[in-house]
Amino acid sequence: METLTQNNVANFAQNWTETNLPFSNTILSEARAVLENNPFPNTRVEAWKYTRLTKISKQNFTSAQGTVNDLSKFKVLKNAPTLVFINGKYSEEHSNNTPIDGIEVSTMRSANLTSLGEKVKLEDEIFNALNTVYATDGAYIKIAAGKQIDQTIQVLFIQSGEQTHSQIRNRVVAEKGSNAKVLMAYFSDDATGCFSNVVTEVEVDDNAYLDIDKLQLENETAVQIASEYVTQGRDSHFDINTITLNGLLVRNGLNIAVDGRNCETHLNGMYLTKDRQHVDNHTIVDHLKPNCESFELYKGVMNDHSTGVFNGKVFVRKDSQKINAYQSNGNVLLSDNATINSKPELEIYADDVKCSHGSTTGQLDEDAIYYLRTRGISKKAAREMMISAFVGDVLAKVTNDEVLAFVQNVLSERFGFDALD
Repeated sequence: METLTQNNVANFAQNWTETNLPFSNTILSEARAVLENNPFPNTRVEAWKYTRLTKISKQNFTSAQGTVNDLSKFKVLKNAPTLVFINGKYSEEHSNNTPIDGIEVSTMRSANLTSLGEKVKLEDEIFNALNTVYATDGAYIKIAAGKQIDQTIQVLFIQSGEQTHSQIRNRVVAEKGSNAKVLMAYFSDDATGCFSNVVTEVEVDDNAYLDIDKLQLENETAVQIASEYVTQGRDSHFDINTITLNGLLVRNGLNIAVDGRNCETHLNGMYLTKDRQHVDNHTIVDHLKPNCESFELYKGVMNDHSTGVFNGKVFVRKDSQKINAYQSNGNVLLSDNATINSKPELEIYADDVKCSHGSTTGQLDEDAIYYLRTRGISKKAAREMMISAFVGDVLAKVTNDEVLAFVQNVLSERFGFDALD
């Protein structure tokens, strides 16, 4: 049986400093046991069938204090309340935590928390266990009941240095009847071979509305494993837009527990890859109560020898009647050497439901490109227009104009085209 390391994961992290975040002794003991009794998963494990972890398991990552000389190039939102973390540690110097009535924005270390991690899966989840045992810090955001917040809260995570690791733990709570937007963006600055492992716990209480934009823009040598655990209460609305535009290996695990009636859930994702980059999106939407809707739209464009993975699973539990669940994954391969592995799934135990899923993979329409060229447009520009049109409906889900403009600028600089123009 292939293993990626001869030792267990606890040995891999034996020189790291354990967390001082408020996990219970029970949770910490369970996480330590996972690390002590398991190696890194290999490709025979179904959840990691298409994603090899040698880029993590064979490296020696260290903890180091990073520096950022020019924060302005990373500030997506110019005047928003901002928390900045460098190599997983809070940077008060670079943060701008302007108080807003009805919102608590702080670090996990400074928040008055008595418990953490109860809803995060540890069994068979090596990276969640790593994060639990070694978490350094992260963002804590709490929107008070009934508060409607116009400003987007911005959290920036920046990797710096050589082969550093960050174990980041975040928590976002939208209390009853609240309405807020959060941006979480990940960057590299003078960094080589860094590893960030992020776990974010999200609570969307009854009748609350929460919108999260997640931008992954670490550099071509960076590895990121990110997991979100979201719980929705009755009549709540949750949106998340995951935009992945860089990184050597990126794995997103998005887990939604729809635990209330009349909920609405939107998961949107866009991933553009080139060279030998690898982006893996795993989603689970678990409908636990009736009369709910969920919508998933993920689109990828792969070039060169890059690889994409999409595995989306929707559960509809017994007695969760009148569920509408839609799942769509579309992919375009720009090279004969690019690869996509797509597996949308439905697991339904109720009978009064409307659920569908679909997956498409293809190349750019040469007839359409020819048509554009007959109108005086170059072949390169025609291809860029086709790609822009393909991913445009995902970017249309991003409602913050500053976020959208920032993404468009990255697309123009990195890939040579502008979406939604």
